[in-house]
Amino acid sequence: MIRLNFIGNYRAQGKIKKSFRKAKQSYLLRIRWAVSSFYFGMGLCFATWASRIPDIKLALDLSPADLGSILLALPFGQLTMMPFSGKLVTRYGSHRLIVFSLIMYAVSLSNMGLATHAWQLAIGLYIFGLFGNMNNIGVNTQGVYTEKLFNKNIMSSYHGVWSFAGFTGALIGIGMLALKMTPYQHFLVVALIVFILVGFNYKYLVKAKESSKSTEKRKLFTMPDPALLWLGIIGFGCMASEGIMFDWSGIYFEEIVKAPGPLIVLGYTSYMIMMATGRFLGDGLITKFGRKTVIQISGIMISTGLFTAVFFPFLIPATAGFMLVGLGVSTIVPTIYSVAGKTPHIPPGEAIAMVTSVSFLGFLMGPPVIGYIAEIFGLRFSFAFIGLFGLVIAFLVSRIKALQ
Repeated sequence: MIRLNFIGNYRAQGKIKKSFRKAKQSYLLRIRWAVSSFYFGMGLCFATWASRIPDIKLALDLSPADLGSILLALPFGQLTMMPFSGKLVTRYGSHRLIVFSLIMYAVSLSNMGLATHAWQLAIGLYIFGLFGNMNNIGVNTQGVYTEKLFNKNIMSSYHGVWSFAGFTGALIGIGMLALKMTPYQHFLVVALIVFILVGFNYKYLVKAKESSKSTEKRKLFTMPDPALLWLGIIGFGCMASEGIMFDWSGIYFEEIVKAPGPLIVLGYTSYMIMMATGRFLGDGLITKFGRKTVIQISGIMISTGLFTAVFFPFLIPATAGFMLVGLGVSTIVPTIYSVAGKTPHIPPGEAIAMVTSVSFLGFLMGPPVIGYIAEIFGLRFSFAFIGLFGLVIAFLVSRIKALQ
């Protein structure tokens, strides 16, 4: 298995400065808010891009296959940066890296609004992917350090903030469409918001001396543990569903649902609202009902939601369907990562890297593949195809002992 994922490249084992470890609770809360703001900025940039895909597709006169090909540039940029981002965190510190990468993430977002040809958009997406991966690693490293300061698990809430940023980005998108602002104007406004977030919060990031000691050399190709491989397949199905909702939900509402005007982002907005809600409530639901039950229901929700949008392509039922998808995907990936990290005889970082390597491919490859399927069979068929993944998830959960 090729180690494509970034988690194995950094372990956040740096020494946190004493001034942070001895800080008062009020200052620790300020640190948490600061780190949350960087999660928010990252999610806001990604959601802003997703909210204007239909307009950019129309402006550049792209077919579904053309758009699918161009969308490959973003994951290619992420994959390009994966081997290097961990080393950059170690050398320069996560607190420096996320300031630089989030600013450049916002700049690359705004530049995509200037694209007048397909190749220009592809280059912009590639650069967007480069800085997105760099920021992803840096901000998650900060999240790990913050957990150490609080001595409790708060990573789930950070990902909830990312989802909330997606909802906020969708709302801003509705407003920008109503005001008839161009994608470039829209992206500039969001970039300014991100600059303000960075300016008010960069001083409160956790400063740690990153560990520069090299660990044992890892083979490029390894055979994953079978249980972890199955967990990765579940994650693949979930993240493929997430990917098409980010990149294709607006186009689905525009071309299939025929949503009027600004309402073309209603499906994406409703999806993001429910995904954020599910992530904030997920820990309590799992404690009450158990991992197996929650994930099985989540898989069924994904399928039910997508099939509802396919068979009833009207504004209200399609919106309700996308809301179900948001609830369905909200808890699956955090849960399988948690289970993977507790696998016996395998270090948590190694186990999570194995699972994420498979899972992340679904998020990266799902949207472009949907473009090719839509070109041949139509967009409704492609959404129905992804809808089958939810049923596969519900079935696999019952076969994996670690989730019992």
